[in-house]
Amino acid sequence: MNAPDVGILRLTQFSHGGGCGCKIAPAALREIIAKAAPGIVPEALLVGIETSDDAAVYQLNETQAVVATTDFFMPIVDDPYDFGAIAATNALSDVYAMGATPLFALALVGMPVDRLPVNTIRRVLEGGEAICTKARIPIAGGHTIDSVEPIYGLVAIGVVDPRHLKRNVGALPGDALILGKPLGVGVYSAALKKQQLPDGAYATMLSCTTQLNTPGIALGRMDGVHALTDVTGFGLLGHMLEVCRGSGVAARIEFNKLPLLPAALALATAGMITGASARNWASYGAEVALGQGIDSARRALLSDPQTSGGLLVACAPEATAAVLSAFRAEGFADARVIGSVSDGPARVEVV
Repeated sequence: MNAPDVGILRLTQFSHGGGCGCKIAPAALREIIAKAAPGIVPEALLVGIETSDDAAVYQLNETQAVVATTDFFMPIVDDPYDFGAIAATNALSDVYAMGATPLFALALVGMPVDRLPVNTIRRVLEGGEAICTKARIPIAGGHTIDSVEPIYGLVAIGVVDPRHLKRNVGALPGDALILGKPLGVGVYSAALKKQQLPDGAYATMLSCTTQLNTPGIALGRMDGVHALTDVTGFGLLGHMLEVCRGSGVAARIEFNKLPLLPAALALATAGMITGASARNWASYGAEVALGQGIDSARRALLSDPQTSGGLLVACAPEATAAVLSAFRAEGFADARVIGSVSDGPARVEVV
């Protein structure tokens, strides 16, 4: 399957960037958040902005906590239904990354109503609705605005037993690192915009970006899982560094063990790289040590912005088999061990 023919109308032509590649660069975001006023921090707020975690968590009682998050972006693909489906999957991922179960969602919709046909806008919403149906939750409301660029996403609300809550902190020296989905979505999207995506690659990208990160629920119940997050706009290195900073550890990643989308390395070598990849590297490259075999294309894949990317798990070595089994049970055939956690300052070594 190739990218669908949507005629003259290409959704990506309306946006300056697509998917999670639209995120503000990590260094700039850290500076913005660092200067924000702390505000009210009640005891029941179990997770706030302190470690750049995937969602906020507010405890209701001994066995229930509300998980709340939001995510939205401009088109990463031209097909409106596919755009809606990818955006919804991406938004729900943050709930799963906390070990939580989604309850319902609210739609966030910004569209250039004078430039996009109503049926095109409706197809975006239908794509998001289909994913929420797959996740067995309703879209219970939302908000719409007339905007210059097409924007779609969700507010996602979930619930978790506080004893099963997972965060992007808590990784321990000796832990194994496991990644649930292949890398390369940003590279594929760059090739798509230049109409250089190989035959069949669009279907592969769509399958990956619309696969709900449901293993997060089972991972939340595992004592051997020490840290959990999902890999999105900051790339694998960016989100790995968030785990390292929050946990006070270092990490070692073996590039040859990374799951990659089939044509990702070839496309990156051919220069199909997003601007966000370079911005990401500029933000945190000083905290990364690259081995001699890591060339510019491989480095680009390490900082490649992932839209609806995979779960990144730090777990005790003896829990590795159970973690991989949880992924396999939900159809994540590409999940694999990619490295390990060690003592040391917050840095990532890639060999």
